[in-house]
Amino acid sequence: MIKFLDLHKLNKPFEAQFLAKTKAFLDNGWYILGDEVKQFETSFATYSKSKHCIGVGNGLDALVLILKANIQLGNIKKGDEVIVPANTYIASVLAILQADLIPVFVEPNIETYNIDPNLIEEKITSKTKAILVVHLYGQLAEMNKINAICATHNLLVIEDAAQAHGLTFNGNQTRAFSFYPGKNLGALGDGGAITTNDDALAEILFSLRNYGSNKKYHNDFIGVNSRLDELQAAFLNIKLPHLNTENEVRKKIAKRYLSEIKNNKIQLPVCNNFNDHVFHLFVIRTESRDALQEYLFKNGIETVIHYPIPPHIQKALQEFNHLSLPITEKIHQEVLSLPMSSVLSDEEITHIIATLNSY
Repeated sequence: MIKFLDLHKLNKPFEAQFLAKTKAFLDNGWYILGDEVKQFETSFATYSKSKHCIGVGNGLDALVLILKANIQLGNIKKGDEVIVPANTYIASVLAILQADLIPVFVEPNIETYNIDPNLIEEKITSKTKAILVVHLYGQLAEMNKINAICATHNLLVIEDAAQAHGLTFNGNQTRAFSFYPGKNLGALGDGGAITTNDDALAEILFSLRNYGSNKKYHNDFIGVNSRLDELQAAFLNIKLPHLNTENEVRKKIAKRYLSEIKNNKIQLPVCNNFNDHVFHLFVIRTESRDALQEYLFKNGIETVIHYPIPPHIQKALQEFNHLSLPITEKIHQEVLSLPMSSVLSDEEITHIIATLNSY
């Protein structure tokens, strides 16, 4: 069986370094917000070409804290609207709700699966204060158009980059990252980070993640406990120098998929510029998605559906269940993610392509 993602195989080359870091961690005796977190924050800020990196507990917390920090700064207030892609993982929407803001859904471009800039302005009202952009599957959203819209309407731009580690971004926006184990840069547990060039925002974020405190027992804000774990930071410090190399392998696999999969029952993703995609996922579409998934499994290929249920249809978001978002709903009914990682062999890729072409 070709696994969708073989985390054991992916992390095996780093095992000796992980063990050495774990021993050093135990010997050091400093378990929270120590040197490993500081080193990662410095390294990831440099890697991301940002002034600041704030390590947090996970990607969802990163998004929530960005929104709450902007509330503290007076850039937005509770009850304001935030435009968000309808086609996204539910975390993007949960973050808006947890910050006591109102999500406004915008349909995607059917070819890229990212938010369609041409549909944004019609959703802007006097209460709209921000756009939460998602670089879904690792592909850069149309940021030039989005930034222009935001400049015209004086809107904040916040980027959910949870699937976009290593992407070359446009502009100086604030971004949220997840280091969930399956990400391009994955920890061995939960982890997240925020990157920003905004000094005032960064100062509040460093405080909010730590009970609203920058000085022990002095609390300036109603904060939370969401700190990047010291041991996970140590693992990320080991893996970060290899991220670009692994992303290049992903691109090579994607190029093979795009050039060699030839089946008129299967819709391939559209990528016009490989510099704008890090292929966290390689997602195809077919009207017979469940049948294709079963066929692939019988032929030794594991796949995953990202995602089977759109956020606005989820039971948890019943207040949005009435919305009609046909493009998003079509995508969620048809998408299937193929194996995509730097440890896939040429033989495995060839087998996946041949099996898809024979379907």
